[in-house]
Amino acid sequence: MRLLVLGGTRFLGRHVATAALERGHEVATFTRGLSGQPPEGVRALHGDRDDPAALPKALDGWRPELVVDTSCQTRVAADNAAAALDDLSGYAFVSSLNAYSGWPPGPIGREDDEPTWDTTDDEYGPNKAYAERTLAAAFGNRFLTARAGLIIGPYDPIYRLGWWLDRISRGGRVVVPDALDQPMAMVDARDLAAWLVEMAEQGRSGGVNATGPAGMTTFEGVLDLCRDVTGSDAEWVPVLEEELLAADVQPWVHLPFWLPAEDASTAWDVDTTRARELGLPGRPLRNSIADTWARQQASDGPDVPPGRELPGLPPEVEDQLLAAR
Repeated sequence: MRLLVLGGTRFLGRHVATAALERGHEVATFTRGLSGQPPEGVRALHGDRDDPAALPKALDGWRPELVVDTSCQTRVAADNAAAALDDLSGYAFVSSLNAYSGWPPGPIGREDDEPTWDTTDDEYGPNKAYAERTLAAAFGNRFLTARAGLIIGPYDPIYRLGWWLDRISRGGRVVVPDALDQPMAMVDARDLAAWLVEMAEQGRSGGVNATGPAGMTTFEGVLDLCRDVTGSDAEWVPVLEEELLAADVQPWVHLPFWLPAEDASTAWDVDTTRARELGLPGRPLRNSIADTWARQQASDGPDVPPGRELPGLPPEVEDQLLAAR
């Protein structure tokens, strides 16, 4: 079938395009064309999703039957997609757990039991919820919204897992939060991508919490795997939350994946029953981390989007914290 990826040249979208090709589809991507290239064999279409004329002009008569949308960030982008696309057999939309008005801190139960944002605020979560409603109204029972959580894997431009891999690979004493038992859940971008293509093929509908199962690992479990796959001699040096905050260490930013205690115990307590029923796979976490490390070693450095600040603990701050111990 003809499958359009809205996005498709960087991380999840790149894996979607690859999965669609492997399943025999004729694939096109629609991006601004400012960074990245789609996989070989994919038709590259360019334009700004916020311009209502851009997508119809780029399609130029090429009519997709399936859509996987990985790039919708604004309300107008959702409006434009709803207006420009029709006669679809399936539309799989990548939303976020942030679409829920109660997340974080969670927990999040079955999809139909949890309220989503319904405000005019121009923020990530409310914008995703608006896009869900707009696209669902346009495509009805052919529209599935995948509320994704933490996505990892090769080509990840966000560099959260990547920073930990790079830091741990250097070995020695490593500052970590005194929250190593924090539950975590992750999904590999390749698993999510192939599943999104399949959901579009099947014309599935409704909301799905598309992340790893609750309790699949802990913060310490992730760090230990990073140490194993890099062959490092790193030694964890736990630091209390109040000391980290006093040193102006920002949760999630300076120490990726670290959440404040008030959020940590419930943020990844997300019901993924429907995702499992619909066949969302989950490869071993070790494989995801090892493949991410292999990709990093083969690259020239973090593939972070232009203008996005790199995460990670500044070395001088880590040195100060270690010197006190």
